[in-house]
Formats: sequence, C-alpha cells, structure tokens
Amino acid sequence: MGYLEDEVKRLHTVLGNVEGRLKALEERQFGKSSGKTAEEIRMILIGPPGAGKGTQAPKIKEKFSCCHLATGDMLRSQVAKKTPLGREAKKIMDQGGLVSDDIVIGMIKEELDHNPECKGGFILDGFPRTVPQAVGLDSMLQARKQTLQHAVELQIDDALLVARITGRLVHPASGRSYHATFNPPQKPMTDDVTGEPLVQRSDDNAEALKKRLATYHQQTAPVVDYYRNTGIWKAIDASQEPNQVWKSLLAIFDGDKAKAQSSGAGILSRIAHPSRS
Repeated sequence: MGYLEDEVKRLHTVLGNVEGRLKALEERQFGKSSGKTAEEIRMILIGPPGAGKGTQAPKIKEKFSCCHLATGDMLRSQVAKKTPLGREAKKIMDQGGLVSDDIVIGMIKEELDHNPECKGGFILDGFPRTVPQAVGLDSMLQARKQTLQHAVELQIDDALLVARITGRLVHPASGRSYHATFNPPQKPMTDDVTGEPLVQRSDDNAEALKKRLATYHQQTAPVVDYYRNTGIWKAIDASQEPNQVWKSLLAIFDGDKAKAQSSGAGILSRIAHPSRS
C-alpha cells in the first residue's frame, strides 16, 4: 500500500501544479495578463475603405465579447464624455490641428482600463496607421503585460472597391455599415437594430475613393511590413463573400487554440514524466 499512497500523493501534487503551469504557458504564448482566458482577443484589423472591416468586426466582437475600438468613434465618445483626453483632443481639433498619437493611444488605454466590453479583449479599427503609432501601441500594451495577437489585413483589388463603396450605407450613431446590393438592411435605408435612418457618406464616391486609396496604401504599406516582421500579420482575401471571409478569420482564431493545446499537451507530458524533460 505504501507505493500506492506515494503515487496518489505524487499525482495530487502534479494536478495541483497543472493549473499554475498552464496559466504561465498561456501568458508566454498569448501575452496574457493575470486572470485572462485563452478566449480573449487582441487584434488590429487593417484594410482599405470598403474592404469589409465594418462587416467583420461586429462578428468578432460577438464571438469574443470584446470591444470594437474604431478610432473616429472612440474620439467622438471621449469628446462627448468630456474626459481629460477628450477635452484636450477637442481643443486641438477646434484649432484645426491633428490629435497626437499620444492622445489616441491614451484613449485606447482609457477604454481598455474602464470599458467593461474590453474584458474580452479588443479589435482596433483605423489605428495604427503609421509605424510610430504601431510602436507606441506596442509600448502601451507591454506596460499592461499584454501583446497583440493578430494584425489581420483584408486585401482586395482597388477596382473592386468602387462598387462596394458607392453602395455603402452607414448608421452614424453606431458605425454599423450596410450595402445596398451586397448587404442590404432588412428595411430600405433603415438600421436593423435601432430603426434609425441610414446615410451615405459624402466621400463615398469614385473620385474621392481613389484619393483615399492612394493615401491608404502610402500610409499602410510600412505598417504591414512592421507587423509582418513581428510575425503576427496575416492576410485574407476580402474579395470573397462576407461569410467566406468570416470562415478565414475563424481559421486564424482556431489556429491559436491549436497552438495552445499543442503546447499544453507538451507541458502536461513533461509534468507527468519529468525524466523526459
């Protein structure tokens, strides 16, 4: 009986250590802070106007119960709430200036600290647009003992965007987007959720789009290279149907789980068989 008692004690000790070791593994694999789960998401969504960010981001938000931080919406929210950063940003904008990177990153940090939706992680949309912004974002997250998991680029040929953009409809209050042909609302020109009117942005026309695309490519190419070098960049063909784009996103997220499970199996094996390590 002595051997069995010793073996039972050993297994209890092993099991007692498993949770702590797996948590440490998660933190190393995903950059988790204490208390977070593997279902948390931290990602940026990159893509030109009309690529489908407004269609895919709400699906990601629902899947992970996370927050969707679109730069423009976040800025307007901070100004409306008259937060210290919002008041500072309003003063700059009223003078015709551009809000600094530090202020925008500060607003993102403010959302991560105080927005309950961000407990499940976040999707950044429209930021970063430059390499210095990407470096600043990484520094802020590192101070929180976090890292980005994914920088997903929705790639699509410029020529295909004209038809998408010219038919785009937007719900101003929420940022929800529809398309007159590809993703129409249930009732014409009406938001499915609130019943409020949809609008077409004044710059959603072919001529304005070409200028916006030229600026986008000029700004974004270095940012894509930055994230490609860090190893978290992935590209998805955004010319596909929205449901297929969503399946491609799910494949990326499922890849995270597979890596975690594989690494977890390895550590469990080493715990159970310490002589093999």
